[in-house]
Amino acid sequence: MMASPASLRRAAASLAFVVAVAASASPASAAQATPPQMGFNNWNSTHCRDEFNETMIRGIADKFISMGLRDAGYRYVNIDDCWANWQRDKNGNLEPNPKRFPSGIKALADYIHAHGLKFGLYSSAGTSTCEPLQENRGFPGGLGHEKQDAATFASWGVDYLKYDNCNNQKVDARKRYTAMAEALRATGRPIFYSVCEWGENKPWLWAGKPPVDAGSWRTTGDISDSYASMLKNFKQNVVLDRYATPGHYNDPDMLEVGNGGMTDVEYKSHFSLWSIMAAPLLIGTDLRTIKPDALQILLNKEVIAVDQDPLGVQGKQVRDADGIHVIVKPLKDGSRAVAVFNEADTPREVSVSATEIGLKTGGSYNVRDLWTHTQEKGDGALKLSLQPHATAMYRISTL
Repeated sequence: MMASPASLRRAAASLAFVVAVAASASPASAAQATPPQMGFNNWNSTHCRDEFNETMIRGIADKFISMGLRDAGYRYVNIDDCWANWQRDKNGNLEPNPKRFPSGIKALADYIHAHGLKFGLYSSAGTSTCEPLQENRGFPGGLGHEKQDAATFASWGVDYLKYDNCNNQKVDARKRYTAMAEALRATGRPIFYSVCEWGENKPWLWAGKPPVDAGSWRTTGDISDSYASMLKNFKQNVVLDRYATPGHYNDPDMLEVGNGGMTDVEYKSHFSLWSIMAAPLLIGTDLRTIKPDALQILLNKEVIAVDQDPLGVQGKQVRDADGIHVIVKPLKDGSRAVAVFNEADTPREVSVSATEIGLKTGGSYNVRDLWTHTQEKGDGALKLSLQPHATAMYRISTL
């Protein structure tokens, strides 16, 4: 029997409604599933020194539990350059350095997984990695070996790949990073893909989209443990907010919190700014020797919650004037996170209006200080005194 025009219209309307609901639900569910990655990477604290080995990394996994880092949301235990043997085996497969990792990489991944954590590994989208080993040559890179290496990573239980940019032979960046992306997907194992291209070819324009579809991409050169380096990386990254999307994040490099080159005030700024930018939070200090004050910064769950908010939005800089930065990040529950940063070398008195934050004037709001863990009611405006290099961070919600 032929359907009537009215029934066809109703069916079309019903189908359109279902499609619209599915489309609107998809970004939200993706955002909830993939906040910025949190974890640890050994490079900033150990580089290629002999202490970097399987005993140390197993100890880091243990520290995740005993220090409460896993409970705070840190999940990845990642190892960086120098893990591999200096050449591939006779079949062209990567092998771990037998002195550093005598039990093998799979055994290390199994140990980390047994702690309820995830394991990350490093390679480079070039003929060799970044650390010179001999004759200006690094350890074996992945260029031309993408399928073979991805299959090896999957067989070892790798959950995360940091893919660097050294010795790339001037091959087009999109081509190199696409090749590994497709190889990782072909394994069938979900492996987080961290593009470490240093911002040389504007990866924010392409790395978060198919066919690369990376979870994060570096927007800067390597960070170092100094206020000047942290400030430089912040300034390069904060202006790229429009390119970050839920599950795909700008990465201004790893955390230096606790490594000793900055003051606690500067480390709090570092952690606050990375969090409001929805940046990866990868601990770069040696957890075997971390000082209590630095650990408390890394364990601030209220600041972490801003970074990990399921809306997945990078904070937008609404003021950059006279050494004062104001960044505002919308949160899933309708509240706003606000960071006010004094980059100057002198104390500053700062006022921020409700309208600058994006709030209605004349409203009533709860203003939560995320570092003092205190709360007061107000009209949404902020008046504060900031020490040199300090950042105040708030969560503001409607009463």
